Amino acid sequence: MKCPFCDHADTQVLDSRVSEEGDTIRRRRRCLSCDRRFTTYERVELAMPSIVKRNGSRSEYQSEKLRASLALSLRKRPVSTEDVDAAVARIEEGLLTSGQREVPSAYLGELVMAELKKMDKVAYVRFASVYKSFEDIGEFVEAIREMQGPLLPKKLRK
Repeated sequence: MKCPFCDHADTQVLDSRVSEEGDTIRRRRRCLSCDRRFTTYERVELAMPSIVKRNGSRSEYQSEKLRASLALSLRKRPVSTEDVDAAVARIEEGLLTSGQREVPSAYLGELVMAELKKMDKVAYVRFASVYKSFEDIGEFVEAIREMQGPLLPKKLRK
């Protein structure tokens, strides 16, 4: 750590303490050149990756946009706010653990679809219809078939 007073590169840590919240470390330092003391703070910095859209443009990840998209898909569906919050947390964790500085919007869309598929089938089809730009009813039917899984022959159904 450079000394803020003389720009000397070597400093010595005299004392380290964790904050009460446990999210910051306070370090008391001494410059080995000018012998002056100063304090530094160390905390985790998590940066969400940028989103690369289909047209190649980039934008910052915005939690509000994700929530709005989920809310639109889940409109008038029996899904609790807690479930939505948990889904957002899992999606954001997926973005953070990707380890990438930029992710394609398709990756984010797939994370959203996976969460919606677990939460509410109708919301999943709503989101998929916009996300995948369905052109006709056949694509809707195919998405619904994906949700249902393999169908049994009529004589085996109850």
